Amino acid sequence: MAKKKNAALHSKSTAGDSGKWSAAVLRKSDAMDLEKGVFKLRTPEAVARSLKKSAEASHRRKSGPFQSAMSMLNFEINRGGKNLTQERLYVLEQAKQKLRLLFGRPAR
Repeated sequence: MAKKKNAALHSKSTAGDSGKWSAAVLRKSDAMDLEKGVFKLRTPEAVARSLKKSAEASHRRKSGPFQSAMSMLNFEINRGGKNLTQERLYVLEQAKQKLRLLFGRPAR
């Protein structure tokens, strides 16, 4: 069964698909459930708090809350790529530091 699930994530998009691999990952994977608009929040603190809350409440994660939250944040940064504005990238990168602090991890 796992092979079919992974195959769906890695298959080429067809005419009816959205054409975005990231949309398929979020729909079909065991990614944790996030609050709507979490990555559009204005402050790094708000983004980090929302991710922490979602990670601790979610039953759709494979790893611990910290790793799941950080993975979703990195996924958003990588998905946005060059389309992210400097301001948005700064907020999301700072949210990583805030997330580490919220989970009692050392800052980098």
